Order: sequence, then structure tokens, then C-alpha cells
Amino acid sequence: MSFNIAIIDYEMGNLKSISKCLKHLNINAIITDNPKIIMNANGIILPGVGAFGDAMAYLKEKKLINVIYDAVDNGKPLFGVCLGLQLLFSISFEMGKTKGLDLIKGKVIAFEKAKVDKIPHIGWNNVKFQEKNHFLIEGIPDNSYFYFVHSFYTIPEKMDYSIGLTRYGKVEFSSIIGKEHLIATQFHPEKSSKNGIKIYQNFINFCKK
Repeated sequence: MSFNIAIIDYEMGNLKSISKCLKHLNINAIITDNPKIIMNANGIILPGVGAFGDAMAYLKEKKLINVIYDAVDNGKPLFGVCLGLQLLFSISFEMGKTKGLDLIKGKVIAFEKAKVDKIPHIGWNNVKFQEKNHFLIEGIPDNSYFYFVHSFYTIPEKMDYSIGLTRYGKVEFSSIIGKEHLIATQFHPEKSSKNGIKIYQNFINFCKK
């Protein structure tokens, strides 16, 4: 059986740019909403661009929520990107309250205008590694820069899950999350040049183990 990565298609993600990045690494990337393909993949990427509530509604409509739970329960590596990171959390306060996947205990809240330069947070920013031996950041220098686009950020109940922190204005937030085979980044690796490509390569290496 050939090695492949399933990129979950729920109509809200930078699917093509992630797929293109993985193909650059000679990885068979399948953009799909087919549960069987997702479950048979060696690893899963949950992308995301847009509003939290809409994303959860799409996942529910396409009957992908239980597929994600089953994959995680079976030890399948899952990588959330940007909104995909936020969806892993318990609840978001974007446009009211919306329950998330609750795979990571914590909440998603908005940047406050009084605490940051502007909203959204767009552009390059550095990440301070908290767990320097984590597989996802292997071979990447501490305080490396990655590309961000977001107006909301996560607060995990357990900071042990916070692999990397980023400061924006007066706010310090978790920009890399890791919980066993469940990992996520608030930034976009596919837009982050060589360090972002290395992030995906490290994820692929983990999926192959």
C-alpha cells in the first residue's frame, strides 16, 4: 500500500497550497471528504481558512466529525493548520459560542484592539520553542519566523501542550500545539518558506514511523 496523506476537504481551507507543498516533498496528497480514504491514509491534515462556526457546520454536514474522532482514537497522526488548530479546541467565541472538536481542552478568543497593533495578525512572526525536542520542530532553529493570518487565538487549559509561543503586541499565544499524535500550528507552514516545508517534512517522517 502506497504512503499518502489525506487533506480533509470541507470547503474551507487552503487545500491546493498544502497539496502543492506536499507534492514538492514527493508525497501523495489526497484532497478528500471520503471517510474511507481519510481512515486509510498514513496521516491527516485538517486545514482551514475562514470562520469557526461555518467550519464546524461543514464538518457536521459532511459527517466528518466522527471520522476525525475515530482517526485520532486509532492513533492516526493529525495535523491542524491555522483554523484547523482552533477547531481542535473545546469552544470558540467567534460570533457567539460554538463548540469545537474538544480534542484539546481550551478556548479560542479574539485579539483585543487595545492589546495588539492591528487585527488581523498578518505576516511573519517568530515562534519561541517550549519543548525543544518535539519531533515537529526538529532541525528548525528556535525563534524562527513563520507566516500568520488570524484574528483569533487559542488558550489551552494545559500549557504542557504548547510546543511554541508567539508574541503579538501584548498577547502571547500558543502557535504550536502537540498532544501525542495530535499536532497543530496557528501559522501556515505552506506559506512559511523553508522552515514551513521542514515542518511538513517532520510531520511526514512521524507518519512513516
